[in-house]
Amino acid sequence: MISVTQLRHEFGGDALFKEVSFQVKPADRIGLTGKNGAGKSTLLKLLAGWMSPSAGAISKPREFTIGYLPQDITPEGERTVREEAGVAFAGIKEMNDRIEQINQELLERTDYESDSYMELIQELTNTQERFHLIGGDQVEEQLEKVLFGLGFKSNELDRSLSTFSGGWRMRVELAKLLLSKHDLLLLDEPTNHLDIEAILWLEEFLKDHEGAIMMISHDRQFLDAVTKRTIEIINGGIEDYSAHYSKYLVLREERREKLIQAKKNQDKDIERQKQLIEKFRYKDSKAAFAQSLIKKLDKLERIEVDDYHQKSVRFTFPEVPRSGKDVIQLEEVGKNYTDRWVLEHVDFELLRGDRWAFVGQNGQGKTTLAKIIVGALRADAGNRILGTNVHIAYYAQDQAESLDPNQTVLESVESVAPNDVRPRVRSMLGAFLFSGETVDKKVSVLSGGERARLAMCRLLTKPVNFLVLDEPTNHLDMISKDALKEALLTFEGTLLVVSHDRHFLKGLTDRVLEFSDGTVKPHLGDIEYFLAERKASDMREVEKRSVEEKAIAVKESGKSTGPSYKERKQILRNLSKWEKKVEELTSAVKEMEARMTSDEFGALDFSEQQKHYVQHEESVSALEKAEEEWTIWSIKSDELT
Repeated sequence: MISVTQLRHEFGGDALFKEVSFQVKPADRIGLTGKNGAGKSTLLKLLAGWMSPSAGAISKPREFTIGYLPQDITPEGERTVREEAGVAFAGIKEMNDRIEQINQELLERTDYESDSYMELIQELTNTQERFHLIGGDQVEEQLEKVLFGLGFKSNELDRSLSTFSGGWRMRVELAKLLLSKHDLLLLDEPTNHLDIEAILWLEEFLKDHEGAIMMISHDRQFLDAVTKRTIEIINGGIEDYSAHYSKYLVLREERREKLIQAKKNQDKDIERQKQLIEKFRYKDSKAAFAQSLIKKLDKLERIEVDDYHQKSVRFTFPEVPRSGKDVIQLEEVGKNYTDRWVLEHVDFELLRGDRWAFVGQNGQGKTTLAKIIVGALRADAGNRILGTNVHIAYYAQDQAESLDPNQTVLESVESVAPNDVRPRVRSMLGAFLFSGETVDKKVSVLSGGERARLAMCRLLTKPVNFLVLDEPTNHLDMISKDALKEALLTFEGTLLVVSHDRHFLKGLTDRVLEFSDGTVKPHLGDIEYFLAERKASDMREVEKRSVEEKAIAVKESGKSTGPSYKERKQILRNLSKWEKKVEELTSAVKEMEARMTSDEFGALDFSEQQKHYVQHEESVSALEKAEEEWTIWSIKSDELT
């Protein structure tokens, strides 16, 4: 358990937290919420020990471990994905190295009757027992389970980190935390770099996590699925709700309505007391009474009602010019990166009024196709045909980062606004929560959320009839996301959205384009219908079935594309054979080790014990060879897809 007592933290003389107190209990599932700038990320850093509070205390048991995932840290270096994720097992590796060291020493020594020899055997027994207790013999299995769940493939685990994008390296950092089995996980926007399938997997993993979790997330469904408690940072303090996010919203509104009424009553009482003070303060007989009322008012704790809901972004679109019926058509489009086809033979048609969502694993070509559609990227094969009178607005993933840091907020919008719109730029900025002196702030000092709002404001200065948004909700808070979605529902043009945010996509689009292995597959219906389809069976089973279907198709067509049908079947058969062998040997080794740590084993004479040690070493060696064979056939199996 971790306790926060009278926590206070200041920035530039302003108190971000004022005497905040709460506890995190074992197995707590906490969602941390609050408007942008409330201090959510700062609180996680304080709990993680990355920052020190101005006052107050954060206490935890001596052996209590905390894992922290910030928004903007990615592992660097030339280690492979497997090696970097394996850092989580550093303690287990040290223990395994010590076991090997002791075994080697026992083989070399001959002083079987000495006290030091017996002490060494006892240390080996104790270390092996601890090793198995913490799952040391399942390290590789756990590592691959997590990395596969987060979207990595077998043939990527031994690639250098430097060959992956920042988003994929962030997944490795998340994997290290999940594998470390900390008592408390602090996660700051863990789904930012994940696709929908990885998010669904992470949900299930976190539900089974034995320790406590506190997270910040703008994914409402993710919060609802994982958390059971919500802490809101508000007005320098916190409000604690025993509910997931959606239920918290209901409870919060009920609490706010009660606060509004209580404040009205308090304001009336204050006004009445002020009138009494004015009435009696100059009368000698009542002066003492007036002074007591003044002191009472000074000590009164005023009720504050936040204006969280009042200060929300108001997205509105200019009048949409009418396009032709055919907005865009792609014929046999392909894109090649470094001799690898990210997209091949893509046929896709957008008609006026269509609303599409692009979904699929990261790296499958969603952003690439979006850029080809808007003309920001040239295809290496096929044709792109743009319809008549089509006016495109494109919001890129890195749109907020592409802003000129030296411009002010006002200059940033004025620089892209048409002449007839410029007189209304200040009012537009006000709708995006930039007003007064804030319009003169430099872009360089804006937060991620502020930059995202500014980038969206720039986008809406021109009338368009085809809107393409690539991850538009990154860095937007819940209120801003809801406001954007509400506006998009009223948008009368053609819409294409690349997003992994299920709540944002729900009901927003009526078609889904799924990206997988260089191909695209359309689905009618919104994201909920698509997910219901995909969750009808386990994703690994879907992939396995896909391999078998491809093998059968090759046999029936008589075409020779890669391994033959017979060869494919043999690869799958060998993989199954070595999977069973690994399972059998793992079970045998576990039984031996359980026997070697029993009281009966301790009663055996030395020669009998040595026989068991030799058998154990032989079984471990056989297991390692079986695992090598399984890895070889597993890689060959992956290459079939």
